[in-house]
Amino acid sequence: MARGPSSPVFLERRSYRRRRMQDAQRLLPVLGMVLWMVPVLWPSGDETGHVSMSAAICYVFGVWCVLIGLSFVLWSGVQHGADDATDTASDPAGDP
Repeated sequence: MARGPSSPVFLERRSYRRRRMQDAQRLLPVLGMVLWMVPVLWPSGDETGHVSMSAAICYVFGVWCVLIGLSFVLWSGVQHGADDATDTASDPAGDP
């Protein structure tokens, strides 16, 4: 039995990258929660068994800043990919 022209097995590179960036955006809250729990695992800094509060606050603030930066980078990558997809999807001849 003869088969007609088959569709490509692989996705376009742009749409694949855009989907992976969207997946990474969805995982950022989980990554943030895991990273924010790290100070709980730090060894105690003094006899009372408490982690240095200033070090923990600096760490949490640093993680927060990094997460904001990552989310901006991923967002701009997804927006750039979406703009490219709409540009290539438009018909150059102008026919509907």
